[in-house]
Amino acid sequence: MTDILYQWPAGARFGARVPKERFYGRTASTVALREKFVTEVNRISWAYKLAAETINLPGSPEVPEIEIIQLDAKANDISVQVLTSIDKAIPNPVIFEIHRDDAHGDAVRMTAAHKPVGSPAPGPSAYYSTDWVRGDTPRTPLPTAITMAALYSALIGPLTPLEPRPGESPAVVGERLDAVRRLEREIGALERKLRSEPQLNRKVDLRRELKAKQAELDQTR
Repeated sequence: MTDILYQWPAGARFGARVPKERFYGRTASTVALREKFVTEVNRISWAYKLAAETINLPGSPEVPEIEIIQLDAKANDISVQVLTSIDKAIPNPVIFEIHRDDAHGDAVRMTAAHKPVGSPAPGPSAYYSTDWVRGDTPRTPLPTAITMAALYSALIGPLTPLEPRPGESPAVVGERLDAVRRLEREIGALERKLRSEPQLNRKVDLRRELKAKQAELDQTR
């Protein structure tokens, strides 16, 4: 994880409170999910709108604009099920800032799933996050970019296990993220098999397969 927090441009501030109830009809398909909204979320704010008219970067069909949603937690955190529900209700790419109060004051973490327009809705395993940091931590200026798509890739890059490659589109980054998650699952399964396999010749085969998967993961990252 990283401890980065971005300094969102003052000119992009939107500052609109969004009632939690607005998401219930669209996304809270179960009583349990609705209860998560009630018990976990104190306030939802559409904090910033990164768009051509606010930061003077051209959008694209994949990334027309980027929404910064602030969630104030009632307790220690907000679950990925709630994040996923909000993400599904907002068509544009979303970056969340989660705020909570603890024994030391305000704490913040930034989290997002890679979600350019037209991509599948993110699942719980798709979210990556910064560490929790103090609310008064100095913030980092936005990465330099010439398009909204390039900015989006640069913003979420530090959250993920990937370094964005030069000229890589958000769609290709998403494909690499999917491949990394798949390979990580496959490697975990092979490691479990290797630990429990009693036959020496089968262990040799598993080690060979594991080494190949690890090499593929290194190349994909």
